[in-house]
Amino acid sequence: MKLRATIIFVFVVLLGFFGFEVTAQNTYQTPPKSIADLINAPSTPSVRFSKNGDWMILMERSDNPSIEVLSEPELKIAGMRINPATSGPSRQIGVENIKIKKTQSGEEIQILGLPAQPNMGDFRFSHDEKYMVFTQTDSDGISLWLVDLSSNSARKLTDKIVNDVYGNSVLWTPDNKLLVKAVNPTRGAFPIRPAAPAGPIIQETTGDAAPSRTYQDLLENPYDETLFAYFMDSQLMEVGLDGNKKSIGSAGMIKSIDLSPDGNYIMVDLIKKPFSYLVPANRFPYDVEIWTKAGEKVKALAQIPLDENRPTGFDATVTGPRNISWRADKPAVLYWVEAQDGGDARVDMKEREIVYTLAAPFAGTKQKLATSSYRFAGIDWSDDSFAIMSERWSRSRKDIRSVINPSNPSQAKQVIIERSSDDLYNDPGDPVMVENEFGENVLLRKGDLVYMTSPGGSPEGNMPYLSTFNSKTQEEKIIWRSQAPYYERVAKVLNDDASEFITIKESTDIQPNYWLVNTKKRIAPQQLTNFDNPSESIKGIQKQLVTYKRNDGLTLSAVIYTPEGFEPGKDAPLPVLMWAYPREYKSKEVAAQVRGSQYAFTRVNYGSPLFWVTRGYAIMDRTEMPIVGEGDKEPNDYFIDQLVANAEAAIDEIVDLGIGDRSRIAVGGHSYGAFMTANLLSHTNLFAAGIARSGAYNRTLTPFGFQYEQRTYWEAPEVYFNMSPFSFAHKVETPILLIHGQADNNSGTFPIQSERYYNALKGHGATARLVFLPNESHGYSAKESINHMLWEMDTWLEKYVKSKNELEKVK
Repeated sequence: MKLRATIIFVFVVLLGFFGFEVTAQNTYQTPPKSIADLINAPSTPSVRFSKNGDWMILMERSDNPSIEVLSEPELKIAGMRINPATSGPSRQIGVENIKIKKTQSGEEIQILGLPAQPNMGDFRFSHDEKYMVFTQTDSDGISLWLVDLSSNSARKLTDKIVNDVYGNSVLWTPDNKLLVKAVNPTRGAFPIRPAAPAGPIIQETTGDAAPSRTYQDLLENPYDETLFAYFMDSQLMEVGLDGNKKSIGSAGMIKSIDLSPDGNYIMVDLIKKPFSYLVPANRFPYDVEIWTKAGEKVKALAQIPLDENRPTGFDATVTGPRNISWRADKPAVLYWVEAQDGGDARVDMKEREIVYTLAAPFAGTKQKLATSSYRFAGIDWSDDSFAIMSERWSRSRKDIRSVINPSNPSQAKQVIIERSSDDLYNDPGDPVMVENEFGENVLLRKGDLVYMTSPGGSPEGNMPYLSTFNSKTQEEKIIWRSQAPYYERVAKVLNDDASEFITIKESTDIQPNYWLVNTKKRIAPQQLTNFDNPSESIKGIQKQLVTYKRNDGLTLSAVIYTPEGFEPGKDAPLPVLMWAYPREYKSKEVAAQVRGSQYAFTRVNYGSPLFWVTRGYAIMDRTEMPIVGEGDKEPNDYFIDQLVANAEAAIDEIVDLGIGDRSRIAVGGHSYGAFMTANLLSHTNLFAAGIARSGAYNRTLTPFGFQYEQRTYWEAPEVYFNMSPFSFAHKVETPILLIHGQADNNSGTFPIQSERYYNALKGHGATARLVFLPNESHGYSAKESINHMLWEMDTWLEKYVKSKNELEKVK
C-alpha cells in the first residue's frame, strides 16, 4: 500500500513537471506577468538634432506589430522581401508621432497634420532646415509628406508614388526641391503567373569558379525575373514644395540615386540583365550613369558586370570600379576604387587598389588619387590638402588610416593609425564630422588636429572620450571622458573647438538621456530630455562586471545580474542563465580585452536574457567566448576546445562567487550563439539545459564559408565536420530548446537547419523541443511571436533548470 502511494505521488509530481507536453497546444502563449510587463513597456523616442543643436526631432515608434501584419502578402525575390501592395519593403513598421523639442527651453511642440494612421519613415531635412520630408506607408502605397518647420505642421505632398523597393528613394536638392524615385506610371498591371511553366529551369557553368555564400529568397524561375523587373521599374521625378512634379530622365530599373553636392548632377545606378539565380540583387549587373539635374545623360561612367564569380575569402572583391561616390568637399567630383589583383586576396601586390577621381563635366580621363596595400574602406574628406583614407584586411584584422593630399596625389600618404580592428584598448575612435556649405559631412579639424570620438576601451570596460588626434605626431589629447558610475558618449559636437557638445548619459538604473555639456563655461551639464525608465520593475537589480581566467591564462569577462537584495554567501546559490556569442581573434592579448560597460543602462529588449532576473535567476550576460588562432593558425582549428574551456571558466567563476548553483546552469544564444549552445551540449555535460534560437547546426549546408571562416568545406572538411553540432547529435544528453523563425532570411541560418538538427536529436533519443515561429525572420517582430518565445524559454528553464534538484529527488 505504501509502495502504491509512492508510485502515485511520483506520477503526480512528474505530471506537474512535464504537463505542458501532455497537454500539447498550438496557440500563442503569454509569459508570466513579470516578463510580460518588461516586454510590453513603451519604447523610448529616437532623436535627430538640428545642425547647431538648438532643437531636436523626437520620433516615437510604434510597438511591435501583430502577427496579422506579418502575415500580409510578401514577395521573396532576388534576396529582397517586398510588399507587393506598396512597392516597398514588407513588414514596414515606422514612426507614429513626431515632436519638436527646443534644446535650451525644453519646450516640446507637437507636429500637427500628421497622417491619420501614421507609419512614417525616411526623415530628411532640407539643406536650410526649413523643411523636413518623410514617407508614409499605407496599405496600398507610399506617399511623401512635408513638414514646415516654421509652422510645425505637416501636409501630404504627393500621392502614393514612391518606389521604396530597393536603395534610397528621396533626396533634397540645394534649392529646396525633392528628387524622388517613383513607381513608373506606365509599368502596367501586376504580372500574372503563367498557368504552366514554359519549360525547365536550367543553370549551367562553363568552368569559371563561382563560390557563393548561402543566400535566401533568390530568383527561381522566369516569373520571378518578371516580378523583379516589374517592381524595380522606376521613374525619377522632381517634386516641388507645392507638390507639382515632373519626370527626370528615362524610366528604368533604378538601383540607387545620388546627387552631386552642388545639385547639378545625378549619379544613377541602373540594374540590367542577365539576372542571377545564384546571388541577390545587389550583385546583379548595372550601369552607372551621370545625368544633369534635368535628366540628360552626360556620362556612362561604368558598366558593372554580374558578380557571380568572385574569388573566395572575405577579402575578395569585384573587378572594375566600385564604391563610386561624390567627394563631399567639392561641387561635383567623383571618386572610386579599382582592384588591381583581380579581386583575389591571394594575389600578393604592393598596390592592391587604386583610387581614381573624375571632375565635372566628366569629359577628361580619370586621375589617380591614391593607392592601397589592403582593401579600400573609404575616405573622410576635409579639403584639397587633407583627407583620411581607410584600408582594411579581414584575415589579419588590419585597420589602417592614412592622411592623403588630394591636390598632390604624388605625395606619399602618411599612415596615422595602424591597429587590429579587434583592439579596443588602442582604438582612437572615429573622426567627428560636421556639415559643410554643401550639406555634406566633412572632418572637423584644425590644421593637423582631427577631432575624434572613441569607445574608450579599458580593463574597466568602455569609458568613451572626445579627443584631438595630431595627424603629424599621432598623439591624442583627451578633451572630455565619461566618468564612473555613468556610461556617457558624445552624440553631437556643436562648435569648432569641440568645447560644446551633446552627450547620451546613462547608468545601470538611469534611463539614457541627452545632456548639453560645455567644457569651457563653468556651468553644470544641462539635461535636455527626460525619458521615462521603461524597465522600472528591475531598477533595483544588481549588476557587476567580472573578469576571470581561462585554463590557459586568457582573461575573460562577463556581466552578472542578480535579483534585488540577493547576497552571495548568505542566500542560497541561484539557478543561472548564461548568454553568449562566440567571436574569433588573431591575438590572445586582444581576445582578453574587456568589452562593454558595467555602467550601461539595463534595458531589456526582446532578445535579452535579463527577463529571468525577475524569475529568481542569476544572469551571466555578454559572457566572453573568444576563439583565438594566432599567426598562421585559424581560430576555428581550436573552436571546440576553446569553447569548452570558456564555458568551464565562466561556470567556475559564477559558482566561486557564491552566486550560481553549478547543477542548475543553462546556456543560450541567438544565431551564432545558438550554434555555440548546440556545440557545448554536444561536447560537455556542464549544463542543465540549453536554448538555441535561429541557429545553424550543419556546416556542410554553408560550404563556402560562414561567420569568420574563410576556407571552403573542400579546403577544411575536418573543420566543417567537427564544428557541426549535427555531426554529434548522438552525444547530446542535455535538454535543448530550438526556436527558429519560419521565414528566416539570414545567410546560412535556413529554417531547415533547426528542422534537420531536431530530427537528428530525436532519432538519437535526446530531450529536445522545436518551435517554429510563423512568418518571422532571423529576428522576431510580432507581439504574439515574442511573447510566445519568452513563454517557451521560461517554461523550459523552469522545468529543466530551476526545478532540476526536485526532479532528481523524485527520480
